[in-house]
Amino acid sequence: MPRIERSAHVSWEGNLARGIGHVSADTGAFAELPISLPSRVGKPDGKTSPEELLAAAHGGCLASSVAGELSRAGTPPEVVTVRARVIMDEVEGQGHQIVASEVEIHGRVPGIDAAEFERIVALADEGCPFSTLIRASASVTVRAHLDS
Repeated sequence: MPRIERSAHVSWEGNLARGIGHVSADTGAFAELPISLPSRVGKPDGKTSPEELLAAAHGGCLASSVAGELSRAGTPPEVVTVRARVIMDEVEGQGHQIVASEVEIHGRVPGIDAAEFERIVALADEGCPFSTLIRASASVTVRAHLDS
């Protein structure tokens, strides 16, 4: 696989407490997503946050990784759904840090049982670069559920 590079542009106007930022993907996949301090620490009010974007990235990486592993095993999924939740908390002496990513993966996969689905999800998690990145400084919990 070739080296992969992706980038985004962020602008910020004003001070931290009352200012607002905007995030855009250089690919054009999304543009001008609003971010603010209140959306990070309080009610989102229709704005996103770096933590929400990290949760989306982690979930997207795992969804595609699970689909790839299932396909390689000869049992491609009908559907894989992922809900990822990134948790930031105060860490003594370090300020606010990402402390965890909790992931629930559901799959509808004909031809396998729950134990095989769990094995494949674990394999996909091992190969997910976002799981590796987050585990460098936080915990990652991945739960697999085979739906009928």
